[in-house]
Amino acid sequence: MSLDGAKVAILAENDYEDMELQYPLYRMKEEGAEVTVVGTGSASEYKGKHGLPVKADTTADKVKANDFDGVIIPGGWAPDRMRRYPAMVEFVREMDGQRKLVATICHGGWMLCSAKNVKGRTLTAVSAIKDDLENAGATFVDREVVRDGNLVTSRVPADLPAFCRTIVEVLEEQKSGAKQPAAAAARG
Repeated sequence: MSLDGAKVAILAENDYEDMELQYPLYRMKEEGAEVTVVGTGSASEYKGKHGLPVKADTTADKVKANDFDGVIIPGGWAPDRMRRYPAMVEFVREMDGQRKLVATICHGGWMLCSAKNVKGRTLTAVSAIKDDLENAGATFVDREVVRDGNLVTSRVPADLPAFCRTIVEVLEEQKSGAKQPAAAAARG
């Protein structure tokens, strides 16, 4: 398995888009990664918009960027709740600061805005938050997946296969010590 030894955090809060949390969770496990569900601390179990539950393994105030190789932020309404927790925002900011994988899909881009790490970056998201991202200094493009260095972004559940493939590529590069591209590369 290509991600043996990799440690990936997936952020969780109520009203996450079910597929955008569950699909990457199982996809990363399938590749051999150790996956930790990190909640805000508001509950021990979170329910998706369609009712699918996920149990948190820990909370954002108990994790450090040094302990992970990447973080995945699902969409739905959860990111709007997540960004109200300073420890969760700081975790995302630190992951990006260490040039580790930061992957968001759909409304997950709201966390990037709150972490203040989109200025000068090229990314995508659900079109409903395009203005938020541009107002925070990002260049928005409408593609199924966009990679800008360590940052991987996608739009909607239909983009999950490309999103997860690109996440795996970034984690494999990090694991091998390969230099990440500095310029934005859009795929799709």
